[in-house]
Amino acid sequence: MSASLSDLRLLAGIAFFGIVLAGCAMNSSSVAPPPTPAVAPELPASIRPEEVVGRWGYGAYHNPADLARTKAAARQECGQPVIIDRGPHGGVMMYLADSAQLRELDLKGGPNGGNYIGPPGPAGGVQDREIVSFDGRTMILRWINPEVASRYGTGVYVRCPPEGAARARPPRPAR
Repeated sequence: MSASLSDLRLLAGIAFFGIVLAGCAMNSSSVAPPPTPAVAPELPASIRPEEVVGRWGYGAYHNPADLARTKAAARQECGQPVIIDRGPHGGVMMYLADSAQLRELDLKGGPNGGNYIGPPGPAGGVQDREIVSFDGRTMILRWINPEVASRYGTGVYVRCPPEGAARARPPRPAR
């Protein structure tokens, strides 16, 4: 029995196709899908937005030795306070660096136990501010972005008395 040339070509084509299919089947079973990048779960901040909402006197410093002077200057700014309101989605309404547009920012917990204020996304992002300290009366915020921090400094917010309330005056010395 002799096979014709066309029969041999047909058999060779079928064999080649079978080998290719077998190779694809082996490759698809031995290659694992690429791992999905691990996304750290968002942590809640230990400071609630309603604790930040209010009227604040504002000042900023570049030299840590100026903190006490800056707090006193911020207290004097209560005549024209910075107003931090609650945002429509549960955050707070504040300005980002170099923006004249109020924007809703989130309070976020960081993996190191810190707190941050910034746009949605992981804590410590380039547009975030770290809450260095907060006691309900004074809030100190440091920009994460070093270039922005070099221009704006560390922000000091001092809570103002309620609108219309008389400012506390220091007691007079006894005569």
